Amino acid sequence: MNITVLDGHTLNPGDNPWTAIGALGKLTVHDRTPTDEIVARAKGADIILTNKCPLSAETLAQLPNLKFISVLATGYNIVDTAYCAEKGIPVSNVPIYSTDAVAEFVFSLMLDFYKRPAFHSTLSHEGAWETSKDFCFWENPNFRELSGKTLGIIGFGRIGQRTAELGAAFKMNILGHSRSRSAETTFPFEWASIEEILEKSDVISLHCPLTTETHGMINEAAIAKMKPTAFLVNTARGPLIDEQALADALNSGRIAGAACDVVSAEPILGTNPLLRAKNLTLTPHIAWAAAEARARLMQITAENIMAFQSGNPIHLIG
Repeated sequence: MNITVLDGHTLNPGDNPWTAIGALGKLTVHDRTPTDEIVARAKGADIILTNKCPLSAETLAQLPNLKFISVLATGYNIVDTAYCAEKGIPVSNVPIYSTDAVAEFVFSLMLDFYKRPAFHSTLSHEGAWETSKDFCFWENPNFRELSGKTLGIIGFGRIGQRTAELGAAFKMNILGHSRSRSAETTFPFEWASIEEILEKSDVISLHCPLTTETHGMINEAAIAKMKPTAFLVNTARGPLIDEQALADALNSGRIAGAACDVVSAEPILGTNPLLRAKNLTLTPHIAWAAAEARARLMQITAENIMAFQSGNPIHLIG
């Protein structure tokens, strides 16, 4: 079978070989593929692997050999799954692979907000400690402990629950929201409405999928319900947040801070208001990208292909 990878660089920038997948067919790997070149590059493919290259109905209709798609991620909104279902093309994704990586990254952002170690290291290297009148100094109005803080998690799936578990280890009070209200945990937490989470949480972490209901859910009205000391973290999907509303809230001091690893359009556009927002940590969609997580993604993708080839596809979407 001909296997074509449309945008493989972020999965394997040189440290995560394609060996397992290459053993399953004739493999062609493109680091990146412009949208207008997708059809030409995928024309002869039986299997397509894509991360962010969109596969619309119009594109898919021009790929007569296509038999299977495996998305190199958990989110799959870049594939027209309705068209695939109509044409009998199975689509798989890769669940679970980045649970620890993302949850740990949430806490790196949270700890940086409350502790600011790198910021104070820079100040020390620049001479601020040397000239300090005291044995210590700090320039962080939010220098606080995590213990006793309330962590509100919107989206209580695997990553949300792992984030909650880490929060419980820091002796934080956990509020969770999920439409299903289904969770298997060994730590204490309380179910809460989104409104309760907005009103009661010191830290709010988003882990819900992007749907018509969640698009823009963190808007001006939602932010108005937050504590003025609140810290908002988004490692889920950029469009969950009204970015102008968040930028305005940060610049006016309505909330204390935020951290976004995802934005509405990626790579980020120069016009994005978050680029000029105060008290915002902005990272380039890297929460998922720990080496172990990428290796796991590669292995599960190989398993997806093997399962399809054996006639028993796994991790099917829809």
